[in-house]
Amino acid sequence: MLRGHPEGPDQVRGEPGTVRGEPMATLELDGTSLTAEQVLRVARQRDLGVVLAPAARQALDRCRDFIDRAWMHDEAPMMYSFNTGVGLLKDTRVKVEHIGLFQGQMIKAHAAGLGEPFPEDACRAIMLLRANALASNHSAASPELLERLLAFLEAGIHPVMPRKGSVGASGDLAPLAYLAAALAGFAEAEAFHRGRRMPVAEALQAAGLPVAFELKAKEASALINGSTASLGVAVLAAWDARSLLLDACVSLALTLEAMRADLAAFDDRIHQARPHRGQLRTARIVRRLLEGSTRTSHEARAVQLPEELRRTDQPYTPRIQDVYSLRCAPQVYGPVFDALDYIDGILATELNSATDNPLVFPAGADFEILSGGNFHGQYLAQAMDLLALAVADLGSICERRIARLIDPTLSWGLPRNLMSGIRGVNTGYTVVQCSMSALVMENRTLCTPGSVDSIPAKGNSEDHVSNSTWCARKAAMVVENAQSIVGTEMLLASQGLTMTEAFLPGFHLGRGTGAAYGEVRRRVPACLEGDRWFHDDLAAAREFVTTGAVRAAAEAEVGRLA
Repeated sequence: MLRGHPEGPDQVRGEPGTVRGEPMATLELDGTSLTAEQVLRVARQRDLGVVLAPAARQALDRCRDFIDRAWMHDEAPMMYSFNTGVGLLKDTRVKVEHIGLFQGQMIKAHAAGLGEPFPEDACRAIMLLRANALASNHSAASPELLERLLAFLEAGIHPVMPRKGSVGASGDLAPLAYLAAALAGFAEAEAFHRGRRMPVAEALQAAGLPVAFELKAKEASALINGSTASLGVAVLAAWDARSLLLDACVSLALTLEAMRADLAAFDDRIHQARPHRGQLRTARIVRRLLEGSTRTSHEARAVQLPEELRRTDQPYTPRIQDVYSLRCAPQVYGPVFDALDYIDGILATELNSATDNPLVFPAGADFEILSGGNFHGQYLAQAMDLLALAVADLGSICERRIARLIDPTLSWGLPRNLMSGIRGVNTGYTVVQCSMSALVMENRTLCTPGSVDSIPAKGNSEDHVSNSTWCARKAAMVVENAQSIVGTEMLLASQGLTMTEAFLPGFHLGRGTGAAYGEVRRRVPACLEGDRWFHDDLAAAREFVTTGAVRAAAEAEVGRLA
């Protein structure tokens, strides 16, 4: 539940709890109503404060009282991870006098991660999602533990959590153990705070928070159980993919303008004859972007550009139809839209799910504890494999259009390599296209499914695992690569448009494409005086997508594309 007034995505933080000096909106965490947009605001925009909902706090207190009363004595029945060891040690009782020691030792034993840490936005998403799962009151966590998590978010303390080491079953145990170590104030734990990596104790002292924090029975297990690292990465990747797909509609529309394409393939009647939602949606978005274009008219196509391979002694023969990367774009983009709808549905459920084990449920005046397998990340793993597959193919079709843009035999006469300056001395954009093909090949390899790659772990007590963390991580890499590909298509299509303006006087771009083209040119001047340091152009092109600036310019003219 939100309290206060949400701010826009460009807000700047002032003092803690403020945005530009004004009180920020507050999210009351209850374990049942968190949305992907709220996760993005907390993870990236940082314009949304988070507190524990009062009703959730009361429920957590009641459950915790029951645990202390019913289970914190050595005559209590054995219950997994409350008063027993874990894994194959599930039949070994842990005495009450050792419960506190058990929490710390469990964290140390599971802190076996490897590789670079998760970036700060993923770390923030993971902390929020773990807090929300605990707020559902199925893990017997204390309100104090949740408030410790939320204090880390508020203070900008981001535990160092290695990305590698989880198999996505029994939770993301290895990375989440580092989160638990940071919350408990372990001397070994590290965090990023105010741009520096430091011991977590130093970060806590700088933020004015206590260093030590005592975990109660079951709380170490509650923190590390559940595929929350997978989910944090997945939510960010899926959000970015949704934005990327709309940007790819803009890059497609710019290429259609640059190549003076035939827009008959986007006629609504064609798509009503095969009425997949995503296909219909793609064609509708492209029509809106190109509304008013005369550059895509029959008359514009009749103009012969200098490098167009057309006999001047023959009358102009109209193009019969365009190539697949232009004409079939709705049929290729459509499945991506539909896949993202499915993935968003999976994530929406996961956002408000209890993924611990065992789980605690109200039973009359008390509670019942049940063992199950909600920690298993197969839903996430398969969804992220699908995300990687869909976005990789999106990048592939965009790269094929990039390849056409630099070849006058395939672009109906755009300058070779989109090159300027002295011919031969200057090369143009050929290696830029080559770099995009490298990203496509990398994405194809990253599409190898990880969700079917199960290796038993922990003495075969985990005899089937999901590999969800790797699936989410590689999907995020695919999206990152595709962002560069889509931005580069915008860049090269705009270069082609600029270089042919003089040959097509009187023809103009559509409302949306004209605005998008103007924003590209505002950010990156056309390359008209010979080769330059294209590295900078590529960095700017990726920012077309990561900032959403080019799409926003188009939407200012034609309305939201979503």
